[in-house]
Amino acid sequence: MYAQVIVDIAHSNVDKIFEYSCGEDVKPGCRVKVPFGGRVIDGFVMGISGVSSYPAEKIKPLAGVYSEPPALVPECFSLMQSMAKRYRVPKAVCLRLFIPSEMRLGKVREVYRKRVKYTSDITLSKSAVKQREFFDYLKLEKDVDYAIVCNQFGRGAVNAVIEKGAGALYSVKVNRSPMQGGGEREEKKILTAAQLAALKSIESSAQTVQLIHGVTGSGKTEIYLNAIANAVKQGKTAIFLVPEISLTPQMLSQLRRRFGDGAAILHSGLSAGERFDEWWRLRTGEAKIAIGARSAVFAPLENLGVIIIDEEHDSSYFSESSPRYSTLDIAKLRAQYNRCKLILGSATPSVESYAAAKKGEYNLITLTERINGKPMPEIEIADMRKEVKRGNNSAFSQALREELKETLENGNQAIIFLNRRGYSHTVICQECGYVAKCENCDVSLAYHSEENCLKCHYCGAKYRMPRACPECGGLHLRYGGTGTQKVVADLKAAFPQARILRMDNDTTSGKEGHYKILKSFGDHEADILVGTQMIAKGHDFPSVTLVGILDADMSLHFSDYRAGERTFQLITQVSGRSGRAGEAGKVVLQTSSPENYILRYAVNYDYQGFFNNEIALRETTQFPPFSLIVRVMVTSSEDKIALEALKGVWFDIEELRKENPDRFIFLNKMHSPIKKIQGKVRYQVLMRLTGDSLLEEIYDISVKHTTSDALVYVEENPANLS
Repeated sequence: MYAQVIVDIAHSNVDKIFEYSCGEDVKPGCRVKVPFGGRVIDGFVMGISGVSSYPAEKIKPLAGVYSEPPALVPECFSLMQSMAKRYRVPKAVCLRLFIPSEMRLGKVREVYRKRVKYTSDITLSKSAVKQREFFDYLKLEKDVDYAIVCNQFGRGAVNAVIEKGAGALYSVKVNRSPMQGGGEREEKKILTAAQLAALKSIESSAQTVQLIHGVTGSGKTEIYLNAIANAVKQGKTAIFLVPEISLTPQMLSQLRRRFGDGAAILHSGLSAGERFDEWWRLRTGEAKIAIGARSAVFAPLENLGVIIIDEEHDSSYFSESSPRYSTLDIAKLRAQYNRCKLILGSATPSVESYAAAKKGEYNLITLTERINGKPMPEIEIADMRKEVKRGNNSAFSQALREELKETLENGNQAIIFLNRRGYSHTVICQECGYVAKCENCDVSLAYHSEENCLKCHYCGAKYRMPRACPECGGLHLRYGGTGTQKVVADLKAAFPQARILRMDNDTTSGKEGHYKILKSFGDHEADILVGTQMIAKGHDFPSVTLVGILDADMSLHFSDYRAGERTFQLITQVSGRSGRAGEAGKVVLQTSSPENYILRYAVNYDYQGFFNNEIALRETTQFPPFSLIVRVMVTSSEDKIALEALKGVWFDIEELRKENPDRFIFLNKMHSPIKKIQGKVRYQVLMRLTGDSLLEEIYDISVKHTTSDALVYVEENPANLS
C-alpha cells in the first residue's frame, strides 16, 4: 500500500504530494512521521493507493504513524484544495488551520488519571491500621481517585491493599473542559410568531445563505438554538461563530443548558490542554456543536447541519495572517460541501451582505421588534462643543453625569463605551510639539497610568514615561485624548461609591479574563462597566438601563470607505445593551459632530435609511459591493528591499492593467497609512476592480515577488486599510 502525503513544511518548494509505502493500518487523514531530507518530520495522509507511479525501490516507508484516529476529515482536503488555490499558499499552511498548533507540534497530549476500584474482600492484620482504614473506605466508596487516597492514607498502604487483591488500579481519560456544565438544563422556550416565521423561512428557503436582520434584543439567539436543535435531532452537527472571545463563555453556557456536554468551545483563549481535549471531543463525535470565534469555522465536525455566524458584520471575521481568508467565504464552502444552511445574523448587517439579500442572493429575514415588546432605548445627543463653551472639559457631558447619578441611585447598571484603551492616546510636548512614537511602528504611544509607561498598541512594546521632552528637554508634557483607564479614574472621582469594572485588551489578557469580568458584572458585583468594542455586542445584562458613548464620532474620521458604516454599527450595537429587560433604557451619545447624517440615522435606529444612503453613495463612487478592492502589501525590514519589490509588483500590475483597462477603476502605489509596524516598512499597491476575474494573476504576481527578505501578499476588500 502507498500513502500520498503532504509534508508539514510551509514552503512552496515542497508543496506537492509525496509517496511512501505503508501498512493497512494507515488511513486517509492520519498524521504520520516520514523520512524527508535526512530527517524525520510530520505529514498528513491525503489518500491511500494500491499502486504507485514510481519504482518500488525508490519509495521509502513511513517512519511512524500516530496512534490517534485520523485527525483530518475528508472535507478538510476539499477545503485545503480550494484555499490553496484561492490564496496561493502551500497546502500545509491550510491543513494547519484544522489542527491545534500544540497538538501538531507535539507539545500537548491526553491526560489520564489513576483510579482504584473495589474488587473483593480481604483480611488484613490488626497492626496494618492505615491499610484497614483505606480498605474500609474503598469498600464503602467502590471507586476512588488514586492520588487523593494516596495523600489521605499513604501511598504504601494504598499499594499494599491493591497488591493483596482488594482493589484494581486503572486509568481514566480526563477532559480539561474550559467550563464545566452551564447551570441547570433548560427546555426550549416558547417562540414568538416572528421567531417561528423566521425558522419556517430558513427551513423552506432554497438559498444556502440566510440573513437574519433583527434589532438588538429581537430573539435571534433563540432562533439559532432552535436551528441547532433541529440539526442535532437529524443526527447532524453545528458550528456557531461569534466575533469576540468575550462572547464565547456566555454562548457556551446557553448551549450547555440546552444541549448539555454536546457543545464544545474552540478559541485562542483556552489553555493548550483545553483546546486539545475540546478539539478531540468534536473530532470523535462526543460533542456535536462547536462554539467559538473565527478559527472555529475549521472545527473538525462531519455531517454539518447548520453553520451560524452571529454579528456577521464584524471585522474580526477577516484573518490578518496567512492565509488571509474571510470566515464567510470558508463558511460558504463548508455549507455547500455539507448541503446545509448558513445563517448570518446582525442588527446591523454589512452593506455587502444586505445588498446581496436585497438582490435575492441570500434569503432575507427581518425582525423589527424586541422579544419583550419594549421599545429601543432613547438616544440623546450631547454636543461636546457646547460643553466646552460652558467650561466643561471633562470626558462626561452634563447629561451623562445626571443620567449616571440617577441610574446609580435607582440601583441599576450602566455601560460606558470608548473605543480606545489606555489612559491617554498620546503624549505631547507643549514647547516643541514632539509626540512620543514607537521605535518599531509608525504610530504614537499611549500612556498607561497603572504601569506608568508608554505602550505601542501595534507591537506591544513598552517605554518608560519620560520626565522631560527627548527633543527639546521641555518639562511641559501633556496627555492628548482619553482612554478607558482615564475614564475609570474620572468616574471614581465623580462617583466614589460606584463599583467600576474595566474591559479592554489590558484587563482581559489573563486566562478567562473576559469571562470573569462579564460574570462579575452580570452578577451585579459592579455598577458601571467601562470598555472598548468588546462590550458593544451580544451581551445581555438585564439591569443595564444606561449606555454612555464617548467620542461617538471618532471612527467617522478614519480614511476608510467603511468609516460611516462602522460608526453606525458601533452606535447601534452598544446602544442595544440598554433596556433589555423591564425598565426602559437610555443612551447618551457624546459627539463633536452632532449634525453628521450617520449619527442621525443611528439615533433613530434607521438601518434602512442608512443602507439606502450608503448603497447609493457606493454605487456613485464605485466602492464595494460595486467593485472589489485589492491591496498588494509589500513589507521588509529594509526600505531599499521593500522599494525594489514594490517596483516589480507595480510594473507587473501596470502591464496587467494595459491588457485589461476596462477591469481597473483605480490603481496607485504608495506608502501604507501606517508606514512601519513591528520594524517592517510597509508599501502598498491599491486598486479597485470591476470583478474578481484578475485575482489569480494578481496573486501570482505577489508570489513571484516574495523573497526571503521581502514579504508580498494580497488582501481582498481588507477589513483594515491602515
